[in-house]
Amino acid sequence: MLRHIFSKSRKSNKREKKNQDVKIPSIIYDDLTENLSNIKNILDSPSDLIVRVFTIGESGHPCAVVCIDGLVDKELVNEEIIKSIQISCTKNNQEFPPSGKNILTELENRVLSVHELKKADTLDKVMLAILEGDTALFINGINQVLLVGSKGWAGRGVEEPMTESLIRGPREGFTENIRTNTMLIRRNVRDPNLRFESNKIGRRSKKDLIVCYIEGIVHPEILAEVNRRLKCIDVDDAPESGTIEEWIEDSFLSPFPQILHTERADKVSTSLFQGKVAILLDGTPFVLIAPTTLASLFQSPEDYYERWFIGSLIRILRYFAAFFAVFLPALYIAIVSFHQGMIPSRLAFSLAASREGLPFPAIVEALLMEATLELLREAGIRLPKTIGQTIGIVGGLVIGEAAVQAGIVSPVMVIVVALTAISSFAIPSYSAGIAFRILRFATMLAAGIFGLYGIILVYIMINIHIARLNSFGIPYSAPFAPAFYHDWKDLVIRAPLTAQHKRPQYVQTVDDTRSNKGDENS
Repeated sequence: MLRHIFSKSRKSNKREKKNQDVKIPSIIYDDLTENLSNIKNILDSPSDLIVRVFTIGESGHPCAVVCIDGLVDKELVNEEIIKSIQISCTKNNQEFPPSGKNILTELENRVLSVHELKKADTLDKVMLAILEGDTALFINGINQVLLVGSKGWAGRGVEEPMTESLIRGPREGFTENIRTNTMLIRRNVRDPNLRFESNKIGRRSKKDLIVCYIEGIVHPEILAEVNRRLKCIDVDDAPESGTIEEWIEDSFLSPFPQILHTERADKVSTSLFQGKVAILLDGTPFVLIAPTTLASLFQSPEDYYERWFIGSLIRILRYFAAFFAVFLPALYIAIVSFHQGMIPSRLAFSLAASREGLPFPAIVEALLMEATLELLREAGIRLPKTIGQTIGIVGGLVIGEAAVQAGIVSPVMVIVVALTAISSFAIPSYSAGIAFRILRFATMLAAGIFGLYGIILVYIMINIHIARLNSFGIPYSAPFAPAFYHDWKDLVIRAPLTAQHKRPQYVQTVDDTRSNKGDENS
């Protein structure tokens, strides 16, 4: 019985899928009415489909413009296409249009004053252009269509990035419009060797995807590998660049991000000059940067806008913050539960007094507090901004104080959890912060079972995993291991810019010279 139902459902699903796939005829007919009828049938005559039929010339030759309301600039369609054709034909006071396909040539060369014009001879190209925001001009008796660039949908302006705010630096961030994003990159990278390779992604959505790099700097093998992985993507839609990231990353089981994402145009331009590749997707402000390493997760554009010793101190602080975010609760659990002899006497008495009467061991206490903090953090993100900030701050204080007063957790544990949360926020990369939060629970469980030995085992496993991980053929642990000593000038300590004359060696750039001044061997 069940087999019959399942087989029946599979057959019905196949029939539904077959019915859903509308086959687009590839032929453009000479008859205008038949072409318009095909477009309406394919799109099922939606309410936002604009079909404007009019005549040109004294002979009243029929033609039509087809576009989607909301995707086009209506003023451009009315003034630069329809009105230009009608006025020009009236002023010429001659027989217009001419016979044959010369009509399109006449319109393209003498009538239409639009910078983006192209011809199409298949209906699927016409449909794709219409759905992208272009306007199709059909003329009766011609089996070609003139496509006019008329994109003009509403979009968000260039604003300061919300996820990567800086004290000192540009306030320009990417938007959901891919052309605005390419403009921001070109403003920062005025190099004639800057390349934008356009692609389409998604069998049904057919979104614009651009691979950006600087020819003569990027290594050809890295660029070829990026393009190879992008061509292997076969999905209906890529709603956000995170979908692209998951498809092309080296290891989907790793908690560490192998591709950076950013909203900052200055960060992308700096990465391009380092020999990396940027991937832009239409509809999202987040641009992907590949390849990346573990050291890149601790670098911020602000490191280079401040003086070198300030940037170096802040970067060192981030490394300490990453260590606290992963190992601080685990160290507290291990020392309190297994290694009390390592604590100084006065501190041991103070900890013992604070933990007197608590019903739970340190591991359960830490897991409860960390889980509560993660819930508060997630709730603060989903709520409106004015309420979310209040929930994150007031909720943490109220719950922590209530838990201490109720005798569920110790005051020291509240301090440890709070310091751990603050440390995780100090990491510039949000994805890296999530990875460290995941590893924190692993170290806590290991510390609760084996003490310091468990922490050391997890630390060794993390290092083995990082040493085996790659990002588009580049070792994830570079330039630590394999060691590129020249790149250590911009690793934990950010050396003065006057001392950095070479691009990163681990990327193996074609042109490795950043500055011609200074010592050649530096």
